[in-house]
Amino acid sequence: MPDIDDASISRFYENVPFSRKEFFLKGSSSYDWGMKNRLARIFRPSDGRTVMLAIDHGYFQGPVRGLERVDLNIVPLLPQVDALMLTRGMLRTTVPAMAQNPIVLRASGGPSILKDLSNEEIAVNIEDAARLNVSAVAVQVYIGGEYETKTIHSLTKLVDAGLKFGIPVLGVTAVGRDMTRDAKYFRLACRMCAELGAQFVKTYYVPQDFGTVVASCPVPIIVAGGKKVEEFEALKMVEQAMEEGAAGVDMGRNVFQSEKPRTMLDALNHIVHDGWTADQAMEFFRSSSEGSLTSTDARDE
Repeated sequence: MPDIDDASISRFYENVPFSRKEFFLKGSSSYDWGMKNRLARIFRPSDGRTVMLAIDHGYFQGPVRGLERVDLNIVPLLPQVDALMLTRGMLRTTVPAMAQNPIVLRASGGPSILKDLSNEEIAVNIEDAARLNVSAVAVQVYIGGEYETKTIHSLTKLVDAGLKFGIPVLGVTAVGRDMTRDAKYFRLACRMCAELGAQFVKTYYVPQDFGTVVASCPVPIIVAGGKKVEEFEALKMVEQAMEEGAAGVDMGRNVFQSEKPRTMLDALNHIVHDGWTADQAMEFFRSSSEGSLTSTDARDE
């Protein structure tokens, strides 16, 4: 028999208003539940920030230094990253299905480094991204490039598809060899990605007026790591980007090409999530005794 309701005991909290909390990420409050949930995997709800590891370089560059053996050099690093950005081929062949990291899937591609990189198209359909249970898909956009319109259309097509499946789109502002790298350009590129529906944007940090890039973009911005530089230079860039409003970093070469990749990730996490300065993080990096990663290390972890 069904339970008899005891009307004399109030369990309905009539005087307590229903909670209507705003979603913690900039510009994201109106999204569907599934998209918010995926974004909350990538960005920590406690601070709205993320440390992503980018290892998608092989889709146009092949096995760059540090990514020759992703199973040995990258998989052991997964516990230290908030999200992993890579291709579906590397995800299926190399990343253990037991891994709990949110996946940001590279969904655009086409030419190799031997050709004009801006001639990209969508290389993954949204159904396959859903099959892989990814938290977001990423598409490169070449504002000012030869194939600007094609890449913009790729972004908008993915946004339309992502809205159907609740999968966010990361707009990546690519910079060709001859493009200007200043705040004026990145204000244009980031704003266009957001205006056309990208739920978050990856761009480059510039030391002058980067805060205006963040302020004029209505969705979260994460900064790219860029080319390999000395550790302190990379850490200082992240510190400055966070101070000027960035929501995190998506770093590749400056992690997996570092002499101490585990320690570099720890240092990045301390800056992004704990508010450390680059000086503090560099002192931490120097004091670490991390050794070289071997195949035995990778299997044992």
